[in-house]
Amino acid sequence: MEERVHVSLLGKQYVVPAELTIMDAMEYAGFKLVRGCGCRSGFCGACAVVYRMAGKTEIKVALACQTKVEEGMCVGRLESYPVNKRRYDVNALSRDENIVGHLYPEIYSCIGCNTCTKGCPQGLNVMQYIAAAQRGDYRKVAELSFDCVGCNICASRCPAQITHSAVGLLARRLTAKYIEPPCAHLESRVREIRDGVFHAGLEQLKRTPVDELRQRYNERVIEK
Repeated sequence: MEERVHVSLLGKQYVVPAELTIMDAMEYAGFKLVRGCGCRSGFCGACAVVYRMAGKTEIKVALACQTKVEEGMCVGRLESYPVNKRRYDVNALSRDENIVGHLYPEIYSCIGCNTCTKGCPQGLNVMQYIAAAQRGDYRKVAELSFDCVGCNICASRCPAQITHSAVGLLARRLTAKYIEPPCAHLESRVREIRDGVFHAGLEQLKRTPVDELRQRYNERVIEK
């Protein structure tokens, strides 16, 4: 017999197969995921959820695409968390001042509770890269925040109301523009895209059967 678990999804009770992720369980239960469904197997950050286990008081956070359902799990969505993201023209920013601290002064209100790090589904040391941002060490911020997917679970739990993902993104942009050496092959590839070099290939892919696409993907050569 297939093992099944009892879960509450967005306020309704369901019995679903135990091997499903939260995202798969929602679709199994009949939810039509138009938004917040991500790429089904990766970490785009759009499918953040909050949940509580039956009989427990602790609220937990996760990405629905990578978290399996459990008996007694009560799940709610954390879709499109309203972060405080500043507007700026990266080409007009200077590296000679702590522009990150200027645009996001709330980083200096960090109380060191480490709640952001504890809530990160990617296992990033979020508090540490905020500390690096306070020092103006953009390269360190870029390194520590590189795998951030922008789910903003950290921001939803931060008592200082810091928008960690936006701080990391700005630091990565500044690092790429002013600190890291130019990437010649990337510039060449961007020119090829703009010149339409890949249009014909893309049109051919659109006409390729799904089974063939899946086989080509599984047999692809991964660049080291």
